[in-house]
Amino acid sequence: MKDKKNDRYFMASVKLGPKGQIVIPKEVREMFGVAPGDTMVLLADRKKGVALQTVDKLNPMLRSTFNSLMDDEEDEEA
Repeated sequence: MKDKKNDRYFMASVKLGPKGQIVIPKEVREMFGVAPGDTMVLLADRKKGVALQTVDKLNPMLRSTFNSLMDDEEDEEA
């Protein structure tokens, strides 16, 4: 039986292929329940690096951000 506390993190190195592709390790795909054909979102920041996120985890954050922006616009119009 695996210790649930240690199941939170995973680290691996991946190689960039000739077409700029990487393979997400099997353990990570299983950890996040992603499979071939699933849509992922790539986020990049020149200072902080690159992050890959599942769409289902990112959607609530984006909705919250956009709702906040819309609220700000309404305040400016009043």
